[in-house]
Amino acid sequence: MCTDSPQTPTADDEPLSRAELEERITELEDRLSDVESESGDEQPKMSIIATKGTLDMAYPPLILASTAAAFGYEVTVFHTFWGLDILHEEQSKNLKLSSVGNPNMQVPNAIAALPGMDRVTTKLMERQIEDNDTATIEELIDTSLEMGVEFQACQMTIDLMDYDENDFYNGVTVGVGAATAIQDMTESDIQLLI
Repeated sequence: MCTDSPQTPTADDEPLSRAELEERITELEDRLSDVESESGDEQPKMSIIATKGTLDMAYPPLILASTAAAFGYEVTVFHTFWGLDILHEEQSKNLKLSSVGNPNMQVPNAIAALPGMDRVTTKLMERQIEDNDTATIEELIDTSLEMGVEFQACQMTIDLMDYDENDFYNGVTVGVGAATAIQDMTESDIQLLI
């Protein structure tokens, strides 16, 4: 408990003058500022690792990143392996939805395994996205970048997949390694692997 806090006037005390009130307000603001700086009131951080590149798995990291940025978080999304396709301008427009092994699909696996079923389920999902006026992958990336989200492309995966760094959306950070991603995660308040 603070012992140096100003005394609250009682009914018997003389009313405070304007100058005394202003002085008390200034003292309180200064003390509040000191408390905020001592508590390390800095911008919270979120770190997301995106490893999947299917249509249904592209949305979670993008939606979480843009939402966290809207709430004032500093957000980094490290894309590796198939997750890198989300940041690739051409590949991101052709992401597929697998119908096999997805327990939420209303198609039995025996039928889902038939040739062409992934194309059918992908088209159905794309139609549902369009009918619901859901943002596209490109729109979510653009919005996130405008909000300050840092999208990182794993350099090892770029080399492995033989991608050209110029094929990624403008604003994507390339040449990032696992050590940088780990350092970012250790400094983050929230870490997610998607």
